[in-house]
Amino acid sequence: MPSTAIVTGASRGLGLALARALSKRDWRLVIDARGAEQLEAARAELGENVTAVAGDVADERHRRALVAAAGPRVDLLVNNASALGPSPLPALGDYPPAALEQVYRVNTLAPLALVQLALPLMPAGARILNVSSDAAVEPYEGWGGYGSSKAALEQLSRVLGAEHHELRVYAVDPGDMRTRMHQDAFPGEDISDRPPPEESVPGLLALVEGELPSGRYAARELAAPPAAATP
Repeated sequence: MPSTAIVTGASRGLGLALARALSKRDWRLVIDARGAEQLEAARAELGENVTAVAGDVADERHRRALVAAAGPRVDLLVNNASALGPSPLPALGDYPPAALEQVYRVNTLAPLALVQLALPLMPAGARILNVSSDAAVEPYEGWGGYGSSKAALEQLSRVLGAEHHELRVYAVDPGDMRTRMHQDAFPGEDISDRPPPEESVPGLLALVEGELPSGRYAARELAAPPAAATP
């Protein structure tokens, strides 16, 4: 029986890039995104062993549908779907509370709720990958809403790792990427110098396939070749 993964936000960007890599490794995939048409295009590309469930991870019924589609076993849960918040990015002093609440609902509460549903189906050795950001640890101007939601997600990841020694729970920073979300963060700017999301996938696969302990990792560092020894 093939291993089963849930990958949220998989119609484009990092989620789709990772889903492609897992599909080539014969994983059974359950993918989601809010846009049904683009999600269906991704499902058609990825092949027969893929189930697409369109919806919003902030919706409890949608989360339950994802886990039901993945059962009876979930070997990997990738919480990749995220909300940037208002664009251009506002300073925290001007951040609309309702918008901040929505960012937390998608970036922090929804991943935890999905983990809670998936846990009973996760065997020993299963993996949880919570996609984070360097904005979770660095105080960038304008990134207070998104960054603080990811900082909270990272703490949730650490606690889950401490509570579930039978699993591997990772918070992973994929690095800057040439994605729609990154473009929305810098409206009108040229972001063509950012690497494509595919360059972050080898680091994610190192977590999926390796034996690293639960913790926080930077995908690009995991994928980097070892430094040459000093003579």
